[in-house]
Amino acid sequence: MTHIDNIKVTKRDGRLEPIDLDKIHKVIEWAAHDLDNVSVSQVELKSHIQFYDGIRTRDIHETIIKSAADLISETTPDYQYLAARLAIFHLRKIAYNKFTPPHLYDHVKTLTDAGKYDEHILADYSRAEFDELEEYLDHWRDMNLAYAAVEQMAGKYLVQDRVTKTVYESPQFLYMLVGMCLFANYDKGERLSYVKRFYDATSQFKISLPTPIMSGVRTPSRQFSSCVLIECGDSLDSINATTSAIVRYVSQRAGIGINAGRIRALGSPIRGGEAQHTGCIPFYKLFQTAVKCCSQGGVRGGAATLFYPLWHLEVESLLVLKNNRGVEDNRVRHMDYGVQLNKTMYTRLIKGQDISLFSPSDVPGLYDAFFEDQDKFEALYTKYENDPNIRSRQIPATELFSLMMQERASTGRIYIQNVDHCNTHSPFDATVAPIRQSNLCMEIALPTKPLDNINDETGEIALCTLSAVNLGKVENVSDIEEPAELIVRALDALLDYQDYPVKAAENGSMRRRTLGVGVINYAYYLAKNGVRYSDGSALGLTHQTFEALQYYLLKASNKLAKEQGACPAFNETTYSQGILPIDTYKKDLDKICQEPLHLDWETLRTEITTHGLRNSTLTALMPSETSSQIANATNGIEPPRGLVSIKASKDGILKQVVPEIDKLKDQYELLWQMPNNDGYLKLVAIMQKFVDQSISANTNYDPTRFDGQRVPMKVLLKDLLTAYKLGVKTLYYHNTRDGANDAQADMEDDCAGGACKI
Repeated sequence: MTHIDNIKVTKRDGRLEPIDLDKIHKVIEWAAHDLDNVSVSQVELKSHIQFYDGIRTRDIHETIIKSAADLISETTPDYQYLAARLAIFHLRKIAYNKFTPPHLYDHVKTLTDAGKYDEHILADYSRAEFDELEEYLDHWRDMNLAYAAVEQMAGKYLVQDRVTKTVYESPQFLYMLVGMCLFANYDKGERLSYVKRFYDATSQFKISLPTPIMSGVRTPSRQFSSCVLIECGDSLDSINATTSAIVRYVSQRAGIGINAGRIRALGSPIRGGEAQHTGCIPFYKLFQTAVKCCSQGGVRGGAATLFYPLWHLEVESLLVLKNNRGVEDNRVRHMDYGVQLNKTMYTRLIKGQDISLFSPSDVPGLYDAFFEDQDKFEALYTKYENDPNIRSRQIPATELFSLMMQERASTGRIYIQNVDHCNTHSPFDATVAPIRQSNLCMEIALPTKPLDNINDETGEIALCTLSAVNLGKVENVSDIEEPAELIVRALDALLDYQDYPVKAAENGSMRRRTLGVGVINYAYYLAKNGVRYSDGSALGLTHQTFEALQYYLLKASNKLAKEQGACPAFNETTYSQGILPIDTYKKDLDKICQEPLHLDWETLRTEITTHGLRNSTLTALMPSETSSQIANATNGIEPPRGLVSIKASKDGILKQVVPEIDKLKDQYELLWQMPNNDGYLKLVAIMQKFVDQSISANTNYDPTRFDGQRVPMKVLLKDLLTAYKLGVKTLYYHNTRDGANDAQADMEDDCAGGACKI
């Protein structure tokens, strides 16, 4: 075996030189500066074992980084920063051939000439402005990133050649340039102030940005909406238009929600009985092919959730589309599914009655009433049930709900949409702009209309642009006001900045200007405030926090409306009628949380009815799996599975440690420590009181807590009814503890390809 001192290394130009251990030692020492419980010699020892004669300098650096990352643990969390600093050092050497980044102007010029950056940046900003922003840039903020964050940045967000893995920029340039692009059209007297404020908020992780914005804004690509909602009508033209729209948006990195609930059932007459309809499944297969035919710019694969009502005549076949039994002909496994319910369905379950199944084409007005008017739906539903001339089938509600929950439990990916809550506790007037579907990750609730062709301007594709506030940075709820204003301004500007591959999407976006702002780091927020998910102690804090989030976002949108005008379709919102989320939530919630309102909603109500809102919606709580890693935060609103999570991605395994593990280790309530879903669902319901769209809320079950290691159906149904009773609009994943390492998170492309993760 070659002694370490005798090893030769291959330089970038191909020359061989003796290894310089002293140089390596100095770099590791530099990275270890001011960190606790890290050992330079241990990193060296671990990496020396893996050195070999002729090793490339690049491979040496990567070996050292990996050796440091392998040492990350509950007791030695600071190795995540040592590994990160080594990774930043390496990344900058690749991007700039040296550690110190170039001047902002020189960097932008180089990458614009190479076709990597959008030409407008150089055109819109003067050299003097570049110089001022260069002075403001703080490249040392890169050293605050944890290892998982640097790896995610390098893998997903930084501008790069995805074939050679050559990275062209470092993180601080990303943050500065996103702000420069989004505020480029602001008045020259104030725009640098906004760029600087936005740069500070994003680079210091007070604001979390979604994948499409981080990877796309500053490049020639111009589509940054995370979520696309496409509704399909019951005609071949509409089905073809839906398919075309799916392809266009999947290729632009968006996650897709498809509402296919109008498609008539198998055996329905076509052209007055000239032919029989083939039913839903062949068309679902067509949509699946459209979703999977494009990879999303090398960043991730296409993904979709498809929606249909529980009372559809084919529902028993549709509920099993994802399971592993059956043959290819009767399964469509590569999409997820959202099952749509309302009060009538739940009432039949509670009373032990039957649910009647219909083809939407046979029951005029029923499908529209399902979303727009619950009393009308109930009346029509009962009328059609009693009409012997209308094709229908009856099935006991307990049997149908049990099948649905069984499939939800076995696949984890049959989601729930309570369509009545989506329309009664909504910022939209259901009589003119009903909510008929959600999106890939169940947090968007926006109006849609089917297209008859891809250029149809009367249809409406809904887009939502996401971002999140990092609750870990919030000491007092008033701290939410500044990031809320910056997010609203930046995302609203993005709506004008981006391109729209389909006209129906542009029309909807320009009229409604919908935003979805969520949170990350909620579990850390609870831990540092000494409260827990399961015991009721977090109810008041959660109420105060989400009240502040919605209030400050509304205030910011109202301020923007005074400057730039309300969104053109403001009259289609309930806000225009002076109705706020605090007026329409389920009052059952007051029995579990008596926290009063703390902010001046009445003055805000007057301001909104007088001046309007720039944006029809403002809140949505998304999974935020990837972007929470950038901020070294806990995921969205979810409890962590372990104090150290293993994040598995296509680029390898990453370890992430919960924030302030040294001080708060015993304060965190981990996922499988929660006795049941009750406490979590109550917190979600409190959030939903203020959130004007919806929430990617998960249910979690540990079979070892039940007889025979099986979760009883009555437990699953109880949670479903609890969520409905408290006004929860949507349920996302059903997670079952499988006995694997509890620190092991789901695959990082959990959000079915990650498209709506921010």
